[in-house]
Amino acid sequence: MEHLKERTIRGGFAKLCAQATNFVLRVGFIAVLARLLSPEDFGVVGMVTTLTGLISVLSNAWLASGSVQQAEINERQLSNLFWIYFAFGVILCIACFVAAPVVAAFYNEPRLVAITRVLGIGCLFTTIGVQHYAILQRQLRYVAIATIEATSLSVSVAVGIAMALAGYGYWALVAVTIVLPACNTICLWTATRWIPGLPDHMADVRPMVRFGGLITLNIMIVYFAYNLDKVLIGRFWGAGALGIYGRAYQLATIPPEDINAGIGGVAFSALSRLQDDPARFKRFFLKGYALVISVTFPITILCGLYAPDIVGVLLGPKWGAAGETLRLLTPTVAVFGIINPLGWLMFSAGMAGRSTRIALVIAPLVSAAFMIGLPYGPNGVALAFSVAMLLWLVPHVIWCVRGTNVSPTDLLGAVMRPVLATGAAAVLAFGAQLYTVDFSPFLRLLIGGTVMVSAYVVILTFVLGQKDLYNDVLRGLTRPISLTP
Repeated sequence: MEHLKERTIRGGFAKLCAQATNFVLRVGFIAVLARLLSPEDFGVVGMVTTLTGLISVLSNAWLASGSVQQAEINERQLSNLFWIYFAFGVILCIACFVAAPVVAAFYNEPRLVAITRVLGIGCLFTTIGVQHYAILQRQLRYVAIATIEATSLSVSVAVGIAMALAGYGYWALVAVTIVLPACNTICLWTATRWIPGLPDHMADVRPMVRFGGLITLNIMIVYFAYNLDKVLIGRFWGAGALGIYGRAYQLATIPPEDINAGIGGVAFSALSRLQDDPARFKRFFLKGYALVISVTFPITILCGLYAPDIVGVLLGPKWGAAGETLRLLTPTVAVFGIINPLGWLMFSAGMAGRSTRIALVIAPLVSAAFMIGLPYGPNGVALAFSVAMLLWLVPHVIWCVRGTNVSPTDLLGAVMRPVLATGAAAVLAFGAQLYTVDFSPFLRLLIGGTVMVSAYVVILTFVLGQKDLYNDVLRGLTRPISLTP
């Protein structure tokens, strides 16, 4: 525990560097393929996005979070967990194969039979590496994790672009979804050098499986609820409309997802080790929470202000309709930035059951919103989604922190300065937008982004006095620590 703070900061920094690399790769990949493929190509693959996204959910290794949250774990337990997750992957793979004709019939799209069955293989690749990822998390080897994630994404992006250039169309997108977990798992096995033994006495892992299973169930419920919009748009408005909506949604959510993923895994591991020290637990959480908000908010608001320019620069002229959709999704993404880190608090404190109950409330709420907005097309769905999430924000926060030593007032104190700085910087960026209305989209975005980022950094660090927080992070990065775990 002596050097937990420095290890956590360095682990978080390594993860954020990897997520920054991943962000560049993902955005670059989208920009290239948006010019090589049509909205319909993206829409056809997006019709089974609940399955492709399930692979991403599992690759975050929340399934193995029970073994990370435990203070002690032995070799036999690790092996037993591996075989449980492997069996889960086999079940998912078989389910995709069997359900493929049903998915194709639902969308009236025969091409989805082959796509769905191929995507099921990705589930198996992912679950084979889940326990190895958890081992690296327990060892706080976040530099290794960051390297593996960046390498895997680079390889999958290269394969996808090569296939698109070769004329394989939507199969380029399918290939990325398979190559990414396959490469990731190979690298994880290589990094850990751990080979599981044969399963034995499964009873001794039941508490860990139950904890990890609750977290995974929670994330899957929320994931499917959040992606019902894409299912409905694909079913009732077609592949082209889904392609437009899906790319707008992806552009909106990539920054907060990468930021939360970069800090979340590190925060979960560190907070799990501080369960018996409430004062340090609270300090660690609030600092991590403030860091996430301080990075997420300005990016989100900038996306809202310059949505059409972002779409024009990254995707090209044929995607112009995605600009308004991106703008309408901005409030939803801002709410995600506030509520997603609260998962660290509940998971690390062992409150997976509460998180699942919250998910069971969110699911019908957003599903109803999608149904209300569906008759008005993709933009109607985006607007309804944002309204529902804004209405849910305060009850969600209160429910998450109830019974913990973190209060809503503590959270308000953590977010107040980044929010104020974002608001002031957004006013200046909006003014810059008015003065550059006749400029090209790229130049307008460059000027507006520079104005907002510069103003935000100055206001947050000097005017609102957040300089000490970032100095503390910098000291954690530079202070020498022991190499022993």
